[in-house]
Amino acid sequence: MSYRSPLARARGLGPAREGVGHWWLQRLTAIALVPLVVFLVVALALLGKADYQTMVAWVSSPLVSILLIALAIALFYHSSLGIQVVLEDYISTKWLRLCAIMLVNFMNILLAIVSIFAVLKITFGIAQ
Repeated sequence: MSYRSPLARARGLGPAREGVGHWWLQRLTAIALVPLVVFLVVALALLGKADYQTMVAWVSSPLVSILLIALAIALFYHSSLGIQVVLEDYISTKWLRLCAIMLVNFMNILLAIVSIFAVLKITFGIAQ
């Protein structure tokens, strides 16, 4: 016997009425992170002994800048989604859970903004 309405079963909604959207977003960001992290690791391995000017020139490249910004967005969004799941599972007090999730989201947004700002600053030659 199912307690879900036929409409909820048709939409795939769970007991929290959120469906699988959160789960899918976490999987999609994980899939996006695989090539982006591989790109970063390989590039940094190849540029391992590069000097400051070489690194600035590398980051200033339009393709590299776009990939680094995409990495920052995907990384911090994925982090936000994952930590939210952990907090929802392990913090039973509603107000504390809400505060923790808001703090984590704020920190991830702040870190993403700082990362994107750093890449743009280097890209447009503002770095000293």
